[in-house]
Amino acid sequence: MSRLVMKFGGTSVGDVERIARVARIVAAERKPGRGLAVVVSAMSGETDRLVGLARAAAGETPNGGGLPAKDFNDEYDVIVSTGEQVTTGLLALALRRIGIPARSWQNWQIPFRTDDAHSKARISEIEESELGASIDAGVVAVIPGFQGVTEDGRITTLGRGGSDTSAVAVAAALKAERCDIYTDVDGVYTTDPRIVPKAQRLEKISYEEMLEMASLGAKVLQTRSVELAFAHRVPVRVLSSFVEPGEPNPGTLVCPEEEIVEKQVVSGVAYSRDEAKVTLLGVEDHPGVAAEIFDALANANINVDMIVQSEARQAGRQNILFTCPEREAGRASETIEAIKGKIGVDEIHIRRDVAKVSVIGIGMRSQVGVAKTMFAALAQKGINIEAIATSEIKISVLIDAAYTELAVRALHTAYGLDAA
Repeated sequence: MSRLVMKFGGTSVGDVERIARVARIVAAERKPGRGLAVVVSAMSGETDRLVGLARAAAGETPNGGGLPAKDFNDEYDVIVSTGEQVTTGLLALALRRIGIPARSWQNWQIPFRTDDAHSKARISEIEESELGASIDAGVVAVIPGFQGVTEDGRITTLGRGGSDTSAVAVAAALKAERCDIYTDVDGVYTTDPRIVPKAQRLEKISYEEMLEMASLGAKVLQTRSVELAFAHRVPVRVLSSFVEPGEPNPGTLVCPEEEIVEKQVVSGVAYSRDEAKVTLLGVEDHPGVAAEIFDALANANINVDMIVQSEARQAGRQNILFTCPEREAGRASETIEAIKGKIGVDEIHIRRDVAKVSVIGIGMRSQVGVAKTMFAALAQKGINIEAIATSEIKISVLIDAAYTELAVRALHTAYGLDAA
């Protein structure tokens, strides 16, 4: 008996008509010898509505206030998780309406175990024996994404976008042949088609490349879901939920690198405008200073990305530059100010109008001149590079945000990714 996991996001189940289409898509995948599990999100806009209700009930206003996290987060999870529960029941009914045996499974019924970090829980175990037996008997299982249950029976949520992670986790637990993620796009593209109309849909992309693209701003898959798929070697296919069964819908397969015969030097260009540059001038230059800085930032839960260290003009001093999400720039500045006396920094500068642009490709491992092509293409367009970060399959640069789209288009062309 083979098993397939299918996942549908909020826009795919946004109303009863769309849920009926999802039922038809599920029915088309049902065949002898295959069990189906379907993971669903809340209907589009529903989670935001529930979040608003929770915050209002806790006394939160635009100016602050409300309950502390320890008194809020567990009941917040109870409230916001109801959106997915509604969708499971609606889809089960829509499947039964067209003659498909189906039942909804809530996470406490499976159970889908997580730790007790409410609103950002991590999956610990999925007890799939009863669930697996049911789908092997031909009953389609409809499961809510984004949520789980603790050992003592309290509902948890995995964080926004957690339904992708739920689906991959279910696929891993069921040892499914594949996890199909249905969304409002028809696959993974070489870059954002809204910026580059010539962007191409990729037939296959490696886990490593998809992980880099997800972490660098591509919104197709949640980063944690790709990490989980990579760890458990779960093939993931991204495809459109707005194509009727029987029509072409090949999507993009996220798979191990060895399954990709034609390895592009660069497979995609990603960008992120949610960036801030923090520059520390005149930091004392002795062992332990960098550790002091980045330990403080980590304790403040600030996600640091690029880091550049260079000598300052003054003897015994250095300059340190790093980037972080723009929304965390204020806290980063406050954190550095709090340890200013320990690190001896002269000046702290925050710049928010920057963007990160990256090229990603497993082919970089065996090719030379990739960086040269990138820097030459940007120079030709008069785009200045403020910082550089590299990995085995990625090169990222920090530039003025005003040049983001120009840089993406230039790099897409430079690496031969434009469609013919």
